[in-house]
Amino acid sequence: MRLTFLGTAASEGYPNAFCACSNCETARARGGRDIRHRSSALIDGQFLIDLGPDLQSASAALGIPLTGIRYAAQTHEHIDHLEPGNFFSRSDMVGLPNKVPMEWLATAGALDRASRTFDGFQPGQSFADPTIQDLFNVRHTAIAPYEERQLGPYRVFAVPANHGRNIQPLLYAIERDGRRLFYATDTTTLPAEVWQTLATHGWRFDVVVMDHTFGTGDRTAGHLNAVEFRAHLAAMRAHGLLADDARIYATHIAHHSNPPHDESVALAAPHGYQIAWDGLTVEV
Repeated sequence: MRLTFLGTAASEGYPNAFCACSNCETARARGGRDIRHRSSALIDGQFLIDLGPDLQSASAALGIPLTGIRYAAQTHEHIDHLEPGNFFSRSDMVGLPNKVPMEWLATAGALDRASRTFDGFQPGQSFADPTIQDLFNVRHTAIAPYEERQLGPYRVFAVPANHGRNIQPLLYAIERDGRRLFYATDTTTLPAEVWQTLATHGWRFDVVVMDHTFGTGDRTAGHLNAVEFRAHLAAMRAHGLLADDARIYATHIAHHSNPPHDESVALAAPHGYQIAWDGLTVEV
């Protein structure tokens, strides 16, 4: 598998357009790896993780077309991870010359949000109606914690994130041809049950991508800071979930708790993980 980071920022982007903190001002001055779109990722040019609000701008800025997308997995319904307007951009109504159908694996909350956006789009029809799905070139399937689905050549196993009340986000273990990825953003500390379940199902990861929202900060509600990030890695090692040569990447980087890229890299390196950036491509 080939993983490309389309976005690596937390919910407000990095820099935050409305912020004049030293981190944001430095990012603006430096550009390059310090400019982060909101988090999403692409596997093999055909499997998208999260249909977020920055997909269009990230695709244009990075020169990475999304014309080959056939599969997608949605972590949850928060607005920095799901923009239902992306479905409209895949429709014949905007002059799309090629109809590439997409299988969308989504949480119950994400399906509800998309449905509320498009129900009534055509009189008497809902987002669940095959006619509307044909219009957007999509077929959606619900997935819940500890369920497994097959998307084309990809085996996808979902585990629950810990991201707040009244929401059930998911983290995804993804396998293709014996190579395994764990994509785990938008969660705070996970219980031992999650690690034990992954171990029981035989998962051992070559690449781990994990939430680093609060970085050097103390606040961790719904997300991880650097200390908790390292604790998660220790727990994964203890449960035998990391390959001997596993590579670890931090994403979902917030401007208020993470210094600019080079400084963040220097802080992470002694602890055995890397800071992802927009456009980074990793062979899993």
